Amino acid sequence: MISRKVNLETLDESKKYRVGAYSARYIAKVKEKGIPKYEFPEEGMSPRAAYQLVHDEQSLDGNPFLNLASFVNTWMEPEADKLVMENINKNIIDIFEYPQTDKVIHRNIVNMLGRLFNGHHTEFMGTATAGSSEAIMLGLLAHKWSWKNSGRGTGKPNIIFGNDAHVCWDKFAKYFDVEARKIPIDKDVRTITADAVSKKIDENTICIGCVLGTTFTGEIDPVKDINDLLLKYRKEKGWDIPIHIDAASGGFILPFTEPDFKWDFRLERVKSINVSGHKYGLTYPGLGWLIFRDESDLPEELIFHVNYLGEMEDSYTLNFSGGSAMVVAQYYNILRFGRAGYTGIMTNILEVSQDLARKVNNLGRFEMLNKGERLPIIAFKQKKETGYSLQQLSYKLREKGWIIPAYCLPENAADIEIMRIVVRENFTSDMATILVKDIENACQFFENGNKSGTKKSCPSENDMAHIC
Repeated sequence: MISRKVNLETLDESKKYRVGAYSARYIAKVKEKGIPKYEFPEEGMSPRAAYQLVHDEQSLDGNPFLNLASFVNTWMEPEADKLVMENINKNIIDIFEYPQTDKVIHRNIVNMLGRLFNGHHTEFMGTATAGSSEAIMLGLLAHKWSWKNSGRGTGKPNIIFGNDAHVCWDKFAKYFDVEARKIPIDKDVRTITADAVSKKIDENTICIGCVLGTTFTGEIDPVKDINDLLLKYRKEKGWDIPIHIDAASGGFILPFTEPDFKWDFRLERVKSINVSGHKYGLTYPGLGWLIFRDESDLPEELIFHVNYLGEMEDSYTLNFSGGSAMVVAQYYNILRFGRAGYTGIMTNILEVSQDLARKVNNLGRFEMLNKGERLPIIAFKQKKETGYSLQQLSYKLREKGWIIPAYCLPENAADIEIMRIVVRENFTSDMATILVKDIENACQFFENGNKSGTKKSCPSENDMAHIC
């Protein structure tokens, strides 16, 4: 998200200031004009007035507990909240000052995740990141460097992924001067396939991107098929092409609910994995993790050895400073729940998502595209032309507080409008019953002729960054 300069010369005087009852009690000059919106105020205010002003400005935000658009976790236990506040002021990069947080907690988590992803027999390494976007960029950057060092290709490097992947894959390609070879999804097969990958691959391919829970519908790319394809290319052509797994959504679910499902380091060409701690890792934002299969998969020249504030440290991040609180919260969750606890939580979330999918399907109005069977994500489209769009239905549900996105699929399926619902731990079967009743009532509202506005067209792909 970026913000741009506001031209004060073109604004009416009334739009340059905040005028509110709370602040007027404490600052005399506020009564004259108000508090400036876009410039530093000349005077401060009491903490009570500042709190109330900020609090009230956020009152029109959606309720995080009813936000079924986002994967981001919105609740933690009181003990975790306490640890968060105890560590909110620690910069994790200061390892001399806070050695336990980096050398013990951070290192322990990397080892735990490496083994969770079945990297038992390798010298894996990894790092915490601001989120999965940073983790993906760092992983792909390492693979670009490995490709360059291998001398395998002399043209412009390229990366292959589906056009339903998160926007951070496109960002990597543009920011780091790599050709993005995007595979359009099909109307019926909404993931990439090994056959589609084979038509785009060449000696300049630095990596294949596979997603464990695609952005649009929450489906899983066929990792094993693509792994087998790359093994074939290595044998026949000598191309040593890796796979990066974007497990932002599924990486904290499938190891517990389907431990025999091979998508991770058990597959030879899987060289790096990212996962979001702030999704089903159950921390608050922002926290991601990047785990490499082997230390050799991260070229040494990309690691910066820095003498900073009293001690040498190794750094491989896009930014330098970072909060400690969510890393500590992740450690709390792992110790608190263990494998058995995560298995129980994720199994329960899946059962709720499947119950919700059944209830939505029983309305008879929608065709289910994803029933939440492997990941707690359901997606559906209208069975027939109704005269109102799913986007209009989304706006109507917002009146009840529900935040549910409606959008069109990308290229080759752009005429299909869908709704996607993400189920998190705080969403219960009782809430599912209420939601489905609200969906039914909203549909009846439109079907009874109470149409507000015109049927809206699908938003462009550039409008879709908010859905993740």
